[in-house]
Amino acid sequence: MGKEIVLTGITTSGTPHLGNYVGAIRPAIEASRREDTESFFFLADYHALIKCQDPERVKQSRLEIAATWLACGLDTDKATFYRQSDIPEISELNWLLTCVTGKGLMNRAHAYKASVDENVNNGQDPDYGVTMGLFCYPVLMAADILAFNANKVPVGRDQIQHIEMARDIAARFNHLFGQHFVLPEAVVAEDDSAILKGLDGRKMSKSYNNTIPLFDTEKKLKKGINKIVTNLLEPGEPKDPNGSTVFDIYKAFATEEQTAEMRQKFAEGIAWGEAKKELFELINGQLSEPREKYLELMANPAEIEAVLQAGAEKARARARALISDLRNAVGLVNFV
Repeated sequence: MGKEIVLTGITTSGTPHLGNYVGAIRPAIEASRREDTESFFFLADYHALIKCQDPERVKQSRLEIAATWLACGLDTDKATFYRQSDIPEISELNWLLTCVTGKGLMNRAHAYKASVDENVNNGQDPDYGVTMGLFCYPVLMAADILAFNANKVPVGRDQIQHIEMARDIAARFNHLFGQHFVLPEAVVAEDDSAILKGLDGRKMSKSYNNTIPLFDTEKKLKKGINKIVTNLLEPGEPKDPNGSTVFDIYKAFATEEQTAEMRQKFAEGIAWGEAKKELFELINGQLSEPREKYLELMANPAEIEAVLQAGAEKARARARALISDLRNAVGLVNFV
């Protein structure tokens, strides 16, 4: 039995924060080290163009996100790491899939429906501001997945519908042209332990402006941690770790033994300032080496480019073979 293929798409926008690291980057890199898994990681830069038309921002974001994953320990000898835009076979597959995808299916996509609803509520034309990039996003996502016949695709709950659509599109193509695609499965975290709280106690998210950037300087990291909202309990008063953002973040980086010790300190009334100091020391100790590697990579874009080009070569070899079969299947063959 062959290895299970796991494909992870990486959004190339925004500055990575501690929540991204705990919820996505760290677990994905750990999972990629499994011997029974073949992992593909790609920078979803075509998808980024749907929302961003600033070339410099697109360029910088791709660089920062690539450097982040490499600095955090992604082993590119074991996993295939590439940019979506470096794989022309994905674009070709996108068209082949578009030609078998019903418009009615795309009409049901959450992002499109949300845009239509917002327009209607504002008294505008239902399709005002809706690009074909937004409307056809699920087909491109299906192409990302099916180009490598991925078995599993780790996603957030808001992306489950897109995996279901990829399955529908793949099944339709298989029905018309024979069995070419594996039907992918969504992998969603079963619990909320990987969802980190932000400075204000809500989910850490750029949209809430409550994040702590992953590779801030030591000074900025300490300043960010000191901004975490706490209650007014004085030093010496017992504190409940459940619901505490400081404890929540500490637990995400600590061992079981360290977590138990901090839980005891909360019961004994540790001062918030001391708790934040210990949180800073814990996180900074784990991120200082990756931070240094990140800064080295950002100063040497050619090193990142070489890694991505090598990854693209590996990815294209796989995708090219599939596209050749699909061309034959749909009748796009040479006459000789």
